[in-house]
Amino acid sequence: MHEFIQVSTTSDQKETLQEIAQNLVDLKLAACVQIGGPIESVYRWQGKVETATEWTCSIKSVRTLFPLIQKLVQVKHNYDEPQIIVVPIIDGSKAYLDWLNENCKHS
Repeated sequence: MHEFIQVSTTSDQKETLQEIAQNLVDLKLAACVQIGGPIESVYRWQGKVETATEWTCSIKSVRTLFPLIQKLVQVKHNYDEPQIIVVPIIDGSKAYLDWLNENCKHS
C-alpha cells in the first residue's frame, strides 16, 4: 500500500485548473481532482497585501508521484509562484483508498 496525499493549488483562472486536472488524471498522476470555488484569497505578494477571487484544486494521489505532479502544476500554472501544498491522507475508507491506489500509476 502506498502513502496517500492530497495536493492543493489555487488559480484565478478556472480553465487553468481544469487543464491541470485533466492532464493529471489522463497521465494517472492523480486518481481524482476536484475544483471548487470561487473563493476569496487575501495574501501578501511583492510587499503588498492583495485580494483575489480564485478557484481551489484538490488533487488525490500517492506520495511517490508528487515530484511529477509538482512539475506539471508548475509548467501548466498561470502564476509565477503557485501554491503547491501537500498533506498526507492518514486514513480513509478501505474501498476509496483501494480505488485511489488502483488509479494512480506508481513510479
